[in-house]
Amino acid sequence: MKAYHIHVQGIVQAVGFRPFVYRIAHEHNLKGYVKNLGDAGVEIVVEGREEDIEAFLRDLHRKKPPLARIDRVEKREIPPQGFPEFYIERSSKGGKGGDSIIPPDIAICDDCLRELFDPTDKRYMYPFIVCTNCGPRFTIIEDLPYDRENTTMREFPMCDFCRSEYEDPLNRRYHAEPTACPVCGPSYRLYTSDGKELTGDPLRKAAELIDKGYIVAIKGIGGIHLACDATNEEAVVELRRRTFRPQKPFAIMADSLETVKSFAYVSREEEEELTSYRRPIITLRKKEPFPLPENLAPGLHTIGVMLPYAGTHYILFHWSRSKVYVMTSANYPGMPMVKDNERAFEELKEMADYLLLHNRKILNRADDSVIRFVDGKRAVIRRSRGFVPLPVEIPFDYRGLAVGAELMNAFGVSKNGKVYPSQYIGNTGKLEVLEFMREAIAHFRKILRVKDFDLIISDLHPGYNTTKLAMELANELDVELLQVQHHYAHIASVLAEKNLESGVGIALDGVGYGTDGNVWGGEVLYLGYEDVERLAHIDYYPLPGGDLASYYPLRALMGILSKVYSIEELGEIIGRCCPKAVESLKYGKVEFSVILNQLAKGVNTAYASSTGRVLDSLAVLLNVAYRRHYEGEPAMKLESFAMKGKNDLKFEVPVEGELIKVEELFLQALDAIEKASPADIAYSVHLALARAFANVAIEKAMEFGVKDVAISGGVAYNELIVKTIRKAVEASGLRFHATTEVPRGDNGINVGQAFLGGLYLEGYLSKEDLML
Repeated sequence: MKAYHIHVQGIVQAVGFRPFVYRIAHEHNLKGYVKNLGDAGVEIVVEGREEDIEAFLRDLHRKKPPLARIDRVEKREIPPQGFPEFYIERSSKGGKGGDSIIPPDIAICDDCLRELFDPTDKRYMYPFIVCTNCGPRFTIIEDLPYDRENTTMREFPMCDFCRSEYEDPLNRRYHAEPTACPVCGPSYRLYTSDGKELTGDPLRKAAELIDKGYIVAIKGIGGIHLACDATNEEAVVELRRRTFRPQKPFAIMADSLETVKSFAYVSREEEEELTSYRRPIITLRKKEPFPLPENLAPGLHTIGVMLPYAGTHYILFHWSRSKVYVMTSANYPGMPMVKDNERAFEELKEMADYLLLHNRKILNRADDSVIRFVDGKRAVIRRSRGFVPLPVEIPFDYRGLAVGAELMNAFGVSKNGKVYPSQYIGNTGKLEVLEFMREAIAHFRKILRVKDFDLIISDLHPGYNTTKLAMELANELDVELLQVQHHYAHIASVLAEKNLESGVGIALDGVGYGTDGNVWGGEVLYLGYEDVERLAHIDYYPLPGGDLASYYPLRALMGILSKVYSIEELGEIIGRCCPKAVESLKYGKVEFSVILNQLAKGVNTAYASSTGRVLDSLAVLLNVAYRRHYEGEPAMKLESFAMKGKNDLKFEVPVEGELIKVEELFLQALDAIEKASPADIAYSVHLALARAFANVAIEKAMEFGVKDVAISGGVAYNELIVKTIRKAVEASGLRFHATTEVPRGDNGINVGQAFLGGLYLEGYLSKEDLML
């Protein structure tokens, strides 16, 4: 007789791990127990024959539940205690500082979906149907261990039927904390915008209202969505008017994969992601002609699509004539997604005609995750529902808080060699979003058992609210603050995910505060354990009006052209090539004259190396877009326009020393306007810009003796640019890297910040290295 104490860490809570252990222990005739240890994982004690214990350990890995992940197993022999049987012991708070991970919110599983539409099942048409293999996790959890009393489900005492399943180790709903039924669980109510409750089946009535063209607010797992019939162009127009989103692409939800394939192309990889337990929004290429209203995603060649992920969605589509809904977050631009019923009645009465609300609290807001496949690889744009709170491993063991960027914010908490990125927070320039961030930081500290920090890391930008918050927290908690440059963090995020010690990085995005006080965004960097260095960049060009140029890209275009043309020539060129751009300015020709004057005198003008502003400028020059209504709009529309191009006009971007001379690209584009199609010009400028960065990166990698080239930043979602750079890098014999787990844009900067924080604490890099 042998006995062992086994400690398992990883994703072993809320995934049916204890009943799984119970079953395989009985299969191998073992005695003992299994127990949740809160944040410290799962404890197993087994007694029996040595060969049976070894078989048990093999099955522990081979047959684990599909959502479980075993990161570490520690086994030590102990004296036999003579257990009479194998049983599941009550959870404990467990050791502090452990490494147990709760899984993210999980889409409804096939078993529950089958029961949902089975008229003989007790949970027939019950929208909150779940089991151990599916349902809400992160959005309802208040503390560890993941037991019902530590979730928002504690407000719904189980009936005898649900409790009998919950307490049966052989049942699929054993310790499925959100388990419920129509007798004891949450329920929906349907209201008018002024708060009057409607009678009848709430979901069936809501589906009928959507079919009639109404806009309905629908409370789901991580927040509230605004829904309307996506095939109804008038309803989409009205939704845009009410939400102040004149151009931003709407996400849509289709009832099935078959429906998705009727209006979009779906690759094998995209299909796997669409149907995965994460059920994110995937930006898919539209079919031509596009059978849905163009105003769903105006000016883009892609459409954001997701499949149903909760019983609520399946029931709505069951009753609806429409197979496709707009399903966009319920909030005004830049504000947090509404999640609470009280706030819904206050904030959504002008947006929604009706509100479909349930009475289960959403503790932790979680927007839908967004993914695009770029050059055949997954590129996460927004990492939230379905991903959070899963961690990213880094080779540094310290307790830190990386507060992330200002826009597309997510923070990260590091602990035990892992970074735990938060759900999507948003634009922290808004005070309401900043307050949401404070609450989310407090929650992460609670569930991760992180009381004290060794280091807090922020961006270098002195005006960011995240920087100010980091300073405030550092002072309040008496913790050291480290500020790191924006693009260093972008490239560090790639090194973190890909487990690299050094590489040449291409950081391409819109705006990042540079160590010299200028606006960076078109950089070639070296980053390694021993050094960080800026090797080359787009030659600075003026941005008249500073940040105004990000909203009115004509300003950036005029700044770039002013490097090679006189003020008089500049006015003539704009008037000839893109006169509508002048009309797009807030004050039209008067403002245009002011901009010319700013450039002539050099007043109220910033200087930038931003790739994003270069692409925005080209969008104006080619009359593709004149205004930015949402983040990245002109550049995204330029990419879509360029996809129509077929001929590479072989433009070249010269490099002089460390300077990439993009103004020369504009001269070539201007010269080609009378000779080539605008689509071919748009296609060619993408390729030329990509080749320039690839050539510089390859040359510097050879010079530094490294084999790895990484790309990051918002422009790393651009198919044409990434593919061209990747081909050139690989053709030179180097390895090309882009993240597939960590977002490439600002939503992933927290991981890079945490990585750089580790380099600093380990003594590899100094504060001066990361700030100068």
